[in-house]
Amino acid sequence: MNTIYLREQLRQFLIEDIGYGDLSSALIDGQDESVATIVAKEQGIFCGKPIVEELATMQRLELVSCQEDGRAVTPGDELIVLRGKTRAILETERVLLNVIQHTSGIATMTRQCVDALYDDAIHVTDTRKTTPGLRMIEKYAVRVGGGYNHRLRLDDAVMIKDNHIVALGGVTNAIQVARERVGHTTPIEVEVESFEQLMEAVQADPDIVMLDNRTPDELREWVRHIPTHIKIEVSGGITLDTIDDYRGIRIDVISLGQLTHSVRAFDCSLNLQGGMKDATTRNTSADVR
Repeated sequence: MNTIYLREQLRQFLIEDIGYGDLSSALIDGQDESVATIVAKEQGIFCGKPIVEELATMQRLELVSCQEDGRAVTPGDELIVLRGKTRAILETERVLLNVIQHTSGIATMTRQCVDALYDDAIHVTDTRKTTPGLRMIEKYAVRVGGGYNHRLRLDDAVMIKDNHIVALGGVTNAIQVARERVGHTTPIEVEVESFEQLMEAVQADPDIVMLDNRTPDELREWVRHIPTHIKIEVSGGITLDTIDDYRGIRIDVISLGQLTHSVRAFDCSLNLQGGMKDATTRNTSADVR
């Protein structure tokens, strides 16, 4: 991840949550120090070490330990241990948990999809169906989970979709115009929704063809008509529950919006233990308001 961009995002997250100051944490002695441990409450894949490191630096906390990204964890496992001023820990808690739960949820879902597909010849990728402002972080989490990234932004590649085809007067013309306008290093992908469009696309010879909303049986028939030098992506309606139906089909990429647009947060909690001034254990859970 881009460290400068990540730091700016985290700064905005802290401003959003803290505002003009944490009224509750201000009740605590400013010199009080504590140790905070974030513990997994379910099985999954941990993701977010660069985020933890950056937040710790920004908030002047000592990062005692942190799981490596991509590590499989189970309930009760220690994910992160922080030491520092109690006020700073509590001011950081919600932002830290929000981001770590989100990234670990995405990494966990991605790993589940990769494992369910169980086909090394097919890459599982994300889409641009990401949370506004969180795309860099979410796509990082997909990679940690064993998936691959589709284009990051609109300027990464030409991707001719249904509305582009309408606006440009058909599949053939859209591909021809793209080839005339972009350089040889920019890939051209076209999405097709019917067998007729597929045959037209094959004649126009794009770099990638996306077969949208096709059943596995339809795909097995359609790919027979696609030259091997054209990469094949499939998308639309594929989920964790159905991805294994595509195992063994001659396709290169399966893209899933589910990896980012509706993933469930990974469950974990922060447990606070006072330092020299107060050895009493204080617990704050992941659903703190």
